[in-house]
Amino acid sequence: MAQQFIQAGWRGVLVDAIKRTSAVEQLLSLQSDLQAAGITYLTGCGATPGLLTAAAALAAQSYAEIHRVKITFGVGIANWEAYQATIREDIAHLPGYTVEQASQMSDAEVTALLDQTNGLLTLEGMEHADDILLELAGVCPRDRVSVGGVVDTRNPQKPLSTNVQVTGRTFEGRISTHTFTLGDETSMAANVCGPAFGYLKTGVQLHERGLYGLFTSAEVMPQFVG
Repeated sequence: MAQQFIQAGWRGVLVDAIKRTSAVEQLLSLQSDLQAAGITYLTGCGATPGLLTAAAALAAQSYAEIHRVKITFGVGIANWEAYQATIREDIAHLPGYTVEQASQMSDAEVTALLDQTNGLLTLEGMEHADDILLELAGVCPRDRVSVGGVVDTRNPQKPLSTNVQVTGRTFEGRISTHTFTLGDETSMAANVCGPAFGYLKTGVQLHERGLYGLFTSAEVMPQFVG
């Protein structure tokens, strides 16, 4: 998509909420092209990566060294068919599945899988771009970042509270953990769309100052959109 905007000669601000590390790696190769085209592009600007990545980058300031960043999310939806693309993307992270396999699953096959798990998808060690974003921001190597969670496809109540834990060593040599927890009452849509609009506002400000190229949710702060 970014290449299409570049080739069209368009100038402006782009924001995405992509999740995969590999997708951000592809965008990094377009850095010089985005700058030359006059495009300000902010990536990883949803909930995770996005809101929780920014929280981790802020929490890291208490420490001289970061030992671990652990992001755990809980999502509850009443009917998986309302979030078909998202659920298939989550299935792609399960052992034995690939993105291609999950995208080609029929609704009946997805339903059968969810019947086997009682509607729950438990995800661990996900390929989430929080790792590369925090590494690019100088917070910690990507192998110290882990993302996982539980998705309940039959219950709108979250199975667990979404949070990020940042463990590190202070300059005094003490080991501590900061935890930032999202309120259970905020929906997935609120936690994704709110930061995306906030980062869009930041992107507009950067663009107006003549700052073009690729930026991430771990290196700039979103501006509040009330």
